[in-house]
Order: sequence, then structure tokens, then C-alpha cells
Amino acid sequence: MVRRARIVLLAAEGVASTRIAREVGVSLPTVLLWRSRFAEHGLDGLADAPHPGRPRVYGREVREKIVSETLKKPQGAMTHWSRARLAKRVGVSASTVGRVWREENLKPHRSETFKYSNDPDLVAKVTDVVGLYLDPPERAVVLSVDEKTQVQAPDRTKPLLPLRPGLPQRQTHDDQRHGTTNLFAALEVASGRVTHTTRARHTGADFLAFLERIARAYPTGDVHVILDNVSTHKTPAVQAWLARHKRFYFHFTPTSASRMNQIEIWFAVLTRQALRRGSFNAVRTLVETIDTFTSQWNDDASPFTWVKTADQILAKAIRKTTEKSDASH
Repeated sequence: MVRRARIVLLAAEGVASTRIAREVGVSLPTVLLWRSRFAEHGLDGLADAPHPGRPRVYGREVREKIVSETLKKPQGAMTHWSRARLAKRVGVSASTVGRVWREENLKPHRSETFKYSNDPDLVAKVTDVVGLYLDPPERAVVLSVDEKTQVQAPDRTKPLLPLRPGLPQRQTHDDQRHGTTNLFAALEVASGRVTHTTRARHTGADFLAFLERIARAYPTGDVHVILDNVSTHKTPAVQAWLARHKRFYFHFTPTSASRMNQIEIWFAVLTRQALRRGSFNAVRTLVETIDTFTSQWNDDASPFTWVKTADQILAKAIRKTTEKSDASH
């Protein structure tokens, strides 16, 4: 009813129907329908017309009880409601519960994760990192750097079954593990090109060796490096290296917000396109696959486009932190 009233009020102000559709968030035919209904019947035209077919078996009270019980945790060990259990508790059919859930957009079978950053320097770090993405320093290189640790080299116990019409590619769920490697990578934000290396271990010394590789890849000019807060990025040896290399500048993402580091996007692409379905009979084969993928990526590299401003990110982060604080009280 509120949506219909907004349509009529905007129309009375002379707003075009296409603009009303955009502002209210409905289709153009919907706008035309309610304008026409109001023109013909006045306020009564905004009410629902009688619908043919079987009337509702259960009224508002039952619907509200289904919604209310859905939002509560079941007693005992169960973590969420199923249609059958809730139907038995309320005294309706499972199909009725399912219909109410669809209409109210309730999905108790689904669960998502979240993480709050409690970094005291949250505002400064978000502003700094986003500033490098949206307004990088002139004549300077911005690199997004991180490690993908313990990359497994699984070897499937049976050959992969290829894609067929009507059948997806299939592989065995069990495998033999032949060891791991640690991938160090630096994404050049402006071009999307990646500099990488693999190491047997993931220590401060290994990270330092990768910094030397980056220095050779970018021998001149200022280099701004975006990193997360892992301890290997802050060892005394790394700090001493920075003191000797004055053209390198470290910028850290907020705690629990490493997703702001664009190299994480590239790691996800690598996993989906080269590693997840792969079968490797040795770590050497895994490393060769990573090398080949990176080379092919760089041949056709393009940068990721960052679209969120620091204010947009902070507005959401601060709102969530406030909601968490209110909930705790």
C-alpha cells in the first residue's frame, strides 16, 4: 500500500512514469496500473481487488506464528527449523510452512559468515588503501602482495571423467597428497600483471626473498606495497630491509579485512581455474601449473576495477560494529 501511495503521489507532482518506476523500484507496467486504478476509483482503487480461487485456509495469526517460530532457535540440539519440524509444532502442513517462508523470504537452511574488524586504526587504514586504488601516486607502482600458504598437490585416485552433454566433469572425491607449496604473489594494481614465486616454507626469510624479487622486477621508482597484518610482514629483518630500500612503502589493510587486498581476488581466480580440479603427482607439477597459469594471465592481463570509496566501506563497517554493540547490551 505504501508503494502504491508513493506512485500516486509522485504522479500528482508531475513526475514521469519511467522515473517513478526507477524511484519506487517497480516496473513501468506496475506504475501505469496503479495510476489507472487511482484515476478510475480513487483511494478505493489502491486496495487489492477480490482474487478468484480458493481462499486462504490459515489467517494472519497462523502466518505470524510461523514467522515468529522460524526466527527462534528450536529447543534442544537443533540449530534451525526444517519445514517438517516447524509444521508439526505449529499444526499446519509442511507445504504451508514452505509457502510462508517463500513469501517472507525466510531461508533457515542457509547460513553465512561475517567478521568484524576491531582494528583501532580502521578508518586510517581503509582510507589509505582505498586511496591507493582510486587515486594512486603519480609515477609510482602500487602492488597488492600476499601469500597463499600450504597449497596442496592432490593426485586423484582415478582419471578424471570429462565433460559430456548432460553431465558435468567428474572426479573422485578421494586423492593422494604429495605435499604443499607456498605461493608468494604481487599484483600490479594498474595493469593486473602478477609477479610470483613459490617456496617450500612461509617464514620472514621467505617473504624477504620475495621482496628482493619484487625489487628486481621494479628496479626504479617508488613502490607502494599493500599487505595484510601477518607477522612475517613485520619481522625485524623486513624492517631493516625497508630502511635500506627507501623507495618502498608498506600499507597495511585493517585487521580481519585482508579481503581489501586485490591479490586475494587473483588467488580466487587461480584456485577456480587451475587448482581446484587439478591432479598433481608431485609438488613440482603443482608449481609448473602455477607458473603456466601466471604466464598466461600476464599475456592478457587487465586490472581489477575498484568501485567502493572509503566512505562507503566505513559507513557499512561502522554501522555493523554499532549493531553488534547494541546487540551485546
